[in-house]
Amino acid sequence: MELFDNLMDSIAEQSYGVVDFFLTSEEISALVVTLRERHSAGSFKKAGIGQGNDQHVQAQIRGDQILWLDEHSTVVVEQVYFQKINTLIQCLNRSCYLGLKDFELHYALYPIGTFYKRHLDRFKTDSHRKISIICYLNEDWQAADGGELVIYLPGNQPIKIAPFGGRLVCFEADLLEHEVLPATHERLSLTGWLRTY
Repeated sequence: MELFDNLMDSIAEQSYGVVDFFLTSEEISALVVTLRERHSAGSFKKAGIGQGNDQHVQAQIRGDQILWLDEHSTVVVEQVYFQKINTLIQCLNRSCYLGLKDFELHYALYPIGTFYKRHLDRFKTDSHRKISIICYLNEDWQAADGGELVIYLPGNQPIKIAPFGGRLVCFEADLLEHEVLPATHERLSLTGWLRTY
């Protein structure tokens, strides 16, 4: 798929890649409506640090609120997103031989001024998360609004990526440390991982 050609090359060469316009403006708007409906209904929870029984909320490290997605959702725009992610998995497996089998995804809402300190997306006891993916749902975002993703490349200068709506960022979950900077607006995304067997 042509949309992913540069992404495949970038991941192979530098362990991360960016695709703009992964979602249309209509898809972004529909996902934002769904996100806000569920947030208003109280379905989101404060995100924690750690895994399983060791998970705990630490606002000084991470300030987002999340809601895990159900891959059997009947919401049409969520199914459209899942289809796009499955196409991405197929392309990555074909081009990079990653052995990806499925995904886990959640909505993320960062209230104004919140952040996520530098970390690695891999549990000590679980190595199945191979590729981290973030798709931004921020409509009319401006560079001055902040909220960048900072990716720390070994031996190089950190890369800052603005959270413009429709932009997809992919990177190797067990390799690249990263952080989320504070923003002057709520920051919305679909975040998750492509998993191996």
